[in-house]
Amino acid sequence: MGAIFWIKRYLLAAIPLFAILAAVEWFKGAATRDDYLSAAAWALIAAAIFTYSSWRRQRHARACEACDDIAAARKNKNISPR
Repeated sequence: MGAIFWIKRYLLAAIPLFAILAAVEWFKGAATRDDYLSAAAWALIAAAIFTYSSWRRQRHARACEACDDIAAARKNKNISPR
């Protein structure tokens, strides 16, 4: 997985998160430029953490613990497939 993949993944996390945080600031009322900058900063930081953790897990070829638990539960018929 190349750099383009990880950049896309970062943007797919950062943009919707910024939209959600900006909307929350707007609904609270009296949203200023600083509120939107704060929303952008938090979105960029959170997306960076998300992307880095995904990249690190992929780099070390670690499986997703939650995914393994779901697969095991489906195998044991505890969860119905979609």
